[in-house]
Amino acid sequence: MIGLLRGKLLIKQPPDLMLDVNGVGYEVQASMTTFYDLPELHAEVTLYTHFVVREDAQLLYGFSSQTERELFRHLLKVNGVGPKMALAIVSGMNPLEFNQVIHAADIARLSRIPGVGKKTAERLVIELRDRLPKSDGYEAGTSTHAAPALPSVSASDEAINALLALGYKPAQASQMIAAYEDQGLSVEDMIRQALRASLK
Repeated sequence: MIGLLRGKLLIKQPPDLMLDVNGVGYEVQASMTTFYDLPELHAEVTLYTHFVVREDAQLLYGFSSQTERELFRHLLKVNGVGPKMALAIVSGMNPLEFNQVIHAADIARLSRIPGVGKKTAERLVIELRDRLPKSDGYEAGTSTHAAPALPSVSASDEAINALLALGYKPAQASQMIAAYEDQGLSVEDMIRQALRASLK
C-alpha cells in the first residue's frame, strides 16, 4: 500500500492534485482541509495517503495529517460509506469538529453533508461513537493562512467543480459559491467558506 508521498506539487485543482515523485506523477484526490495547507505550485509537499483498489480504478486519497487520514479510514469502515462520501465528510469538518459532532449525536449537522441522509448520519454516530477518542485526542488540523487571489470566473468554476466532485448538485454548488465570488478569495478559501456555511 502507498502510505506516504513526498514530491513536487505540479497541479492543484480541487479536489485533484498531482505530485511529481522522482519523475513519476501521482494523481491524488485530497480533502479540502488538506488543500488549505498546500504550498504554492512546484514546492515540495508531503501527503499521507490511502490507496483504494476497485474493479474499474485505482485511487489515491491524500491528507496533510495522519489524524485526518485516520478519520477517513474510520469512515470507510462504516456500512454504506464509500471513499467519495468519506472525503466529503473530511472536507466539511476537521477531525476535532467531527469528533464533537459524533459524541454530541448531532444528526442534523451530519445530514447536511452531501450524500449523508438521516439514516447514514445515525449509523455514523452509532458505529463511530465508541471508536473515536474524546475530543482532546484529536488535533484541529485547520489552516487559516491560504493566500487570497484576485476574483475571477475561473476561480469560481474551480470551486463549483470541487463541490460537484464532493457530491453537491450543480444548482446547489453554484448557489453556495455565488455568495463568495466577488470577495477576492482564493479557490480554497471560497470552498472552505461555502462548506462551513452549508454545515451551520
